[in-house]
Amino acid sequence: MGYLTGFKVTFKKLFEERVTTEYPKEKRPKPPRFHGRHVLNRYEDGMEKCIGCELCAGVCPAKCIYVRGADNPETEPVSPGERYGYVYEINYLRCIHCDLCVEACPTEAITESKLFEFSFSNRADAIYTKNELIVGDDGLPQPQPWELWHQGDDVATSGWMRATASAGNPEYQNRVGWSGELGYGIRTPEMGQHDPTLRSKSDNSEEEDVQPGDSH
Repeated sequence: MGYLTGFKVTFKKLFEERVTTEYPKEKRPKPPRFHGRHVLNRYEDGMEKCIGCELCAGVCPAKCIYVRGADNPETEPVSPGERYGYVYEINYLRCIHCDLCVEACPTEAITESKLFEFSFSNRADAIYTKNELIVGDDGLPQPQPWELWHQGDDVATSGWMRATASAGNPEYQNRVGWSGELGYGIRTPEMGQHDPTLRSKSDNSEEEDVQPGDSH
């Protein structure tokens, strides 16, 4: 009877709806906050957001990020601050996509795309340099030969970021407060967030002393 009971369960499952997908032929839609390959962002004027503070490298539990900052050239500054990310490398043989680097970044320079289908035939390809991570002149990630990008993988790479002031001021909770990005402008709000352009006059009058941009 034991064998018959087992076959009964197996036969019953043949007619039930499957909970798995036929990967790679069939792929599930990716959620808005999916953690994939990183990108280094720029401001709308083309300036790099990374200031070389190394906070992302310090907070990384896998120790896969290496950053070396340098002073901005006086004649041709790379970022709006005094320093910029001269060297930026991520070792994807060690990265666990925890997104702590994104949380730690004070300028929203590093965020993650939805790309996860990429593999390497040698160690050099697995260590992404700044030239590979920085977005192009259109603000989009730069695809590499060993990456398989799909439509939407480069959309809203920083859209998930919370807009809460560093001091935890509840006035900023659920408000879009990140800065504009090259090729995108200000990211559209997520569900539950408020569009800053639609605030009432009373809200604006209460925030004359403290602006959302001050939280960065």
